[in-house]
Amino acid sequence: MTSIWGIVNATPDSFSDGGRYADVDAAVAHGLRLRADGAAVLDIGGESTRPGAERVPVAEEQRRVLPVIERLAAEGIPVSVDTLNAATAAAAVRAGARIVNDVSGGLADPEMLAAVAESGADIALGHWRGPSADMYARAEYVRVGREVAGELRERIAAAAAAGIAPARIIVDPGIGFAKTAAQNWTLLHDLADIVSLGPRVLVGTSRKRFLADLLGPDADERRKDLVTAVTSALAARAGAWAVRVHDVASTRDALAVLDAWDR
Repeated sequence: MTSIWGIVNATPDSFSDGGRYADVDAAVAHGLRLRADGAAVLDIGGESTRPGAERVPVAEEQRRVLPVIERLAAEGIPVSVDTLNAATAAAAVRAGARIVNDVSGGLADPEMLAAVAESGADIALGHWRGPSADMYARAEYVRVGREVAGELRERIAAAAAAGIAPARIIVDPGIGFAKTAAQNWTLLHDLADIVSLGPRVLVGTSRKRFLADLLGPDADERRKDLVTAVTSALAARAGAWAVRVHDVASTRDALAVLDAWDR
């Protein structure tokens, strides 16, 4: 069955739960709850990548995430670090992270791929066309599925050239990154284009703006988690290896329904 990654935002300004888990103890407690709910991996981030977000100094990012990673990894939990910075990726692996989740696919920091290659960690390469501050200016596609797949193919080749074995590579179509709501839906519908690349596929739709747009301005967190669970189940049906979510329990239940349906 498709794995679930639980999101732990150790930030004051993430788009969904910014500030809720900025304290180390609160972030660790939240991670343990997500693990108990069925998360296979905990993805720890210290810098918001919401639309319009400004970059965070590397030292501050590490101050936020490294203690959380150390404590959760000490519990034997597989941990990913969500970062654009090679220095943070390397420090996070030393602290116990097993995966580096780079939404830029190694484009934001030219040292990232070499750092991950040396670390021995796996890497999730996201589809990205530039910083969050102006990402929507780059949301131009003719065939979004094919174009995203083509750009991810280039990142896979770059990772291989840096010395990262194919078995260590994960790809993420970057739902919400430099894509309009309509483009996100088309990309999900055409997820086979991404799956056909070969590496494991990670899909993250959780609480993103295109889901909120679908539900309307009065949608609360519970409703956003419900539609996240539905899109995660549909992504699993389309071949996603893992889905990345804020609320693990609802997606766990949706995946269980999908599994029972298929059996």
